[in-house]
Amino acid sequence: MSDGSDPLAATLFAEVFMVDQLARNLVSRALPKGMEISHFSVLNHLAHIGEERTPAQLAATFHVTRGAMTNTLSKLEWAGHIHIRPDWDDARRKFVSISPAGRQARDAALAAFMPVIADVVRALGPEKVRATLPILRELRAHLETD
Repeated sequence: MSDGSDPLAATLFAEVFMVDQLARNLVSRALPKGMEISHFSVLNHLAHIGEERTPAQLAATFHVTRGAMTNTLSKLEWAGHIHIRPDWDDARRKFVSISPAGRQARDAALAAFMPVIADVVRALGPEKVRATLPILRELRAHLETD
């Protein structure tokens, strides 16, 4: 094909984009009022790692700009879901940690949307989902290096 088009690649990415959009819509509808996917993602990450992170580290983890992360963190701090403290050794840096209220909000969000996601897995069948995960992980790893 001289025009550089690849129907297989186009179909793959069309499916990935559509699945992403549909999954985000499904989760967004199930999240508690006022919580966005970006908020849940940061709270879930902080709860999972159990350590403080700088805003720059969080921005890199989620592949967003520092400005976008600052906006998300401001909303989470305003809601009382995170604590932001200065770095005592370097006043230019800050550290972010999840608050007890943030952990509760994250747990409430999980409780709200996990049944919806579990229904999807049941409908597809656990075997198919397990077979798909290595491919999705490999695709993600490849895209992260680009």
